[in-house]
Amino acid sequence: MKVSLNWLREWVAPDVDAETLAARLSLAGLESEAAPMLSRLPSQMVVGRIAQIAAHPDADRLRVCQVDVGGTELQQIVCGAPNAAAGLLVPAALPGAELPGGIKIKRAKLRGVESAGMLCSASELGLAEKSAGLMPLPGDAVPGTAVTELLNLDDHILELELTPNRGDCLSLRGLARECGAVFGVPVRSPDAKPVAVTSERSWGVSIAEPASCSRYAGRVVEGIDPAATTPLWMVEKLRRSGIRTIHPVVDITNYVMLELGQPMHAFDCAKLDGAIAVRAAQPGEQLELLNEQTVTLNHGELLIADQGRPLALAGVMGGEQCGVDAATTDVFLESARFAPAAVAGTGRRHKLHSDALHRFERDVDPELQLPALERATELLLAICGGRAGAVTDVAGEPVAGARITLRSQRLQRLLGVEIPAAEVERLLGALGLEVADSKDGAWSVAIPSFRPDLRIEADLIEEVARLYGYARISAAPYNAALAPQPVPEHRRSEHAMADLLAARGWQQTVTYAFVDAGLQAQLTEAGAPIALDNPIAETMAVMRLSLWPGLIQAWRHNAQRQQRRLRLFEAGVCFEQDGSRIEERAMLAGLAVGPVWPEHWDQPAREVDFYDIKGELEVLVGCGLQAERASHPALHPGKAATLSAGGRRLGVLGELHPGLRGQLDLPANAVLFELDLQAAAELAVPQATAVPEQPWSRRDLALVVAESVSAAQISEAATAAGAAHLARVQLFDIYRGKGLPDACKSVALGFIFQDYSRTLTDQEVDQAVQQVVSHLKNQLGAELRG
Repeated sequence: MKVSLNWLREWVAPDVDAETLAARLSLAGLESEAAPMLSRLPSQMVVGRIAQIAAHPDADRLRVCQVDVGGTELQQIVCGAPNAAAGLLVPAALPGAELPGGIKIKRAKLRGVESAGMLCSASELGLAEKSAGLMPLPGDAVPGTAVTELLNLDDHILELELTPNRGDCLSLRGLARECGAVFGVPVRSPDAKPVAVTSERSWGVSIAEPASCSRYAGRVVEGIDPAATTPLWMVEKLRRSGIRTIHPVVDITNYVMLELGQPMHAFDCAKLDGAIAVRAAQPGEQLELLNEQTVTLNHGELLIADQGRPLALAGVMGGEQCGVDAATTDVFLESARFAPAAVAGTGRRHKLHSDALHRFERDVDPELQLPALERATELLLAICGGRAGAVTDVAGEPVAGARITLRSQRLQRLLGVEIPAAEVERLLGALGLEVADSKDGAWSVAIPSFRPDLRIEADLIEEVARLYGYARISAAPYNAALAPQPVPEHRRSEHAMADLLAARGWQQTVTYAFVDAGLQAQLTEAGAPIALDNPIAETMAVMRLSLWPGLIQAWRHNAQRQQRRLRLFEAGVCFEQDGSRIEERAMLAGLAVGPVWPEHWDQPAREVDFYDIKGELEVLVGCGLQAERASHPALHPGKAATLSAGGRRLGVLGELHPGLRGQLDLPANAVLFELDLQAAAELAVPQATAVPEQPWSRRDLALVVAESVSAAQISEAATAAGAAHLARVQLFDIYRGKGLPDACKSVALGFIFQDYSRTLTDQEVDQAVQQVVSHLKNQLGAELRG
């Protein structure tokens, strides 16, 4: 929400500058920032009245204006604006002026005609992104008056990021109330009195969904002037709040929404067919909205309708066919309260957002509809004229008031500081809460209708704390001694593994747990995606089954910025549906792309491959890591493996599938891995052992095995043979080719034997080798290569 600080000061005027005001509001729980409306205020800029206008002798599009700028003589200014006309009051930049964009004005000749200044548009003043002509000024402006003073340009824009429970602050009235409470200053508000009823015309209203619409009030204002225009002061206040002006009636409803917090809507009476009904949509009904989007209604959306058709999506957006336009003379003003649940789903379902929806889904004061209707009528009659009819006020289900007991003992216990009773009553009273006298150490607090977020005693304690000032509540040690939970030495922590990867040149990413359903289907094995009911975007519609979609998106983002060499990893939670339950799994995933090492004159360039990343993972989880060939839809056939260690399956590793790379339009190949974080954390950590004092003996053997037999299977089978003193098995060569049977390969292995207490004899080693070879032949069909 954005608001002009000058407008806010009409309601409440604390004696502080803009930055201090924003900082104090932030400390009170309303995150705020203040920035000057214009980076540079225009100088030598005055109100000018075009007294005479004539065609330029040498340019068809230029005209020569004689302009009254408040002096004794008229100033000649050449202008090319299409709306320049005699009698028009506009901003005039005199010689020596400097505009917000840094343009300096000086006397000049334009196509041979002297020009002593420049007539300006709103965009040239920095008040609009683009303009079609000169900026008209109010008809009562006095020539020679400084434009900075006339338009009150010395202003700051206060931008607030409000939490969803503070819908009461989405208005000048609510924000002023907060400022008054924070700074302890009085708050002023417009004195909107009921207007005189001068028309007998009224409109019927019925509520078919009382649970969704607790109140619907409206009135007819007939005979408004179609030629009326929105006054400059209202245009500026709306513009500085980020709302463009459309039509005086629409502008007035927007102004009241910003001023009081009540969204309103205006219907052209000439386009209505009978009484208005608040009802649920029938399946298949369609409505063309003001944004020119046509929606089909199949979920019982709450509608405003007449006897023949839908008129508006209640609390979301009006319809195009009944909106006011340049020919409108009679309007029906709507001021209603819709339940948050009744409108929030409609907006998300149809991907709509509006200022009205933003307020209704945060709840609107149920007592605000009639005051807002009177205020809008008052402004409409003053600006557009007309005659007001009687108010039609139909109530749905009433909203009950609340009363909460606040105990002083509980207040002191939670805050850790004793606040005097009179101070507590003053702080709560400043927020508009009615506080009964303290009895037996407790207050009975009546909650006003504009604060539905206050529901329990803790809410009141929070209000006292933020207004009293968190800085005034000193820190204190815990009353209880908290002992840290011991971390088992054999367990790797997530942070330790992240630190190790970072130390080896990897960069940690944090991505959304919501991913694109199509991308996830390409990157993961079969698994039912968990769809979100109300995704924040179409590309974030399902919960992630894997961390790879996020890493791929991060890679694409970096690749578009010419980053060739990337090492990305993420530790996060993935989700799986098991029947009616959703299970979470902590995972660690990584992506590597580009050269193995950064570019260097003494290092040959080589792209990262499967074995480079397998080596990285061996450092991460220990040298007991085993890789077994596997297939995966996202990985290259023949360059993918399942990873295991200590008898536990850890995850997968492999190069990205070439076809997938083409489908995703990726610039290079990548190596991906994904590990079960809990399984990796529970692997045995390396343990130090004494260096053996006795020498070891080695026997190198070449074994012919089937192509399908892996080195890991050979090593496991050799260990399982039970040969005495076999310390380890070392693979050092693989041969495929001439001299071998079909579908076979030769695997060269080094068998190392060692005893920690004595030197082994050749006979003992030979006997152990025979035992291993015999077992390998029986288990794997291995034969010694001749």
